[in-house]
Amino acid sequence: MRVLSDAFIPELPNRYNGKVRENYDLPDGRRIIIATDRLSAFDIILTSIPFKGQVLTQTARYWFEETADICPNHVLDYPDPNVVVGTRLDILPVEIVVRGYLAGTTSTSILTKYRNGERDMYGIRLPDGLRDNEKLPEAIITPTSKAFHGGHDEPLSSAEILSQGLLTKEQWETVSNYALALFSRGQARAAERGLILVDTKYEFGTDASGKIILADEIHTPDSSRYWLAESYERSFETGERPASFDKDFVRAWVTARCDPYKDPVPEIPRELVEETSRVYIQAYEAITGKTFVPDLSDATVLERIRKNLQPYFS
Repeated sequence: MRVLSDAFIPELPNRYNGKVRENYDLPDGRRIIIATDRLSAFDIILTSIPFKGQVLTQTARYWFEETADICPNHVLDYPDPNVVVGTRLDILPVEIVVRGYLAGTTSTSILTKYRNGERDMYGIRLPDGLRDNEKLPEAIITPTSKAFHGGHDEPLSSAEILSQGLLTKEQWETVSNYALALFSRGQARAAERGLILVDTKYEFGTDASGKIILADEIHTPDSSRYWLAESYERSFETGERPASFDKDFVRAWVTARCDPYKDPVPEIPRELVEETSRVYIQAYEAITGKTFVPDLSDATVLERIRKNLQPYFS
């Protein structure tokens, strides 16, 4: 089990430890971002999944290259299968979530809110009579506050974003247009591979000149929900969740046993960890059309990453 649960590299400066990624800021304005194998949900780390970090980095690489004509992104180099070197950005305090279906399992998802009787959410009015997992008339943006240091994301409306000064009107229009265009491209590419891109999140930042840049990841199994298109109609008619390869089934396992926002989360079984690893690999292959080749060089993943990042040591 080659698992990267921690990516501490003392030779690199200015470490920031995120839920999934380890970040190091170099003096010249570049940021080294290492994708670990940690699995995050419900604002906590549930477990670590073999090869997940490589899958995320390489899936995001595919999408960054596929959408470079839509908006600029932070990527400068890929020195390792788990690592991207990008331009350091000041991350905007709003996370942009785009949804094409009435779906989700978290407290901020529109399906959860809709089931609880809410119709006005995120500054949007949803009609009565929608069914679980139904396609929305058009894609909508459901922004949340960007939670730092273990905080919780909170729903926002466009009016609240502007009134609270989180973004300027020009910034909000820019990220909204980028997000909808990226989502449209993602749905079109996914459909070509027999997939449905259900919803996704985007993070944007500004560079030293104030230009808005796409950051973090894009259309990965962690940031997005995908369904298998061939299963959708049958599942929708029977009221079942369409077949997927995102981490919703891990969420479902957890929520069937506890309230993860209040109770201790039980240890994820080894069998579920192994199955999740297979699902991430299947997701990469289905999304990109490429065969996943795990990098098994060196004794451990961390040793390999350290070797590949030596040119960045001061």
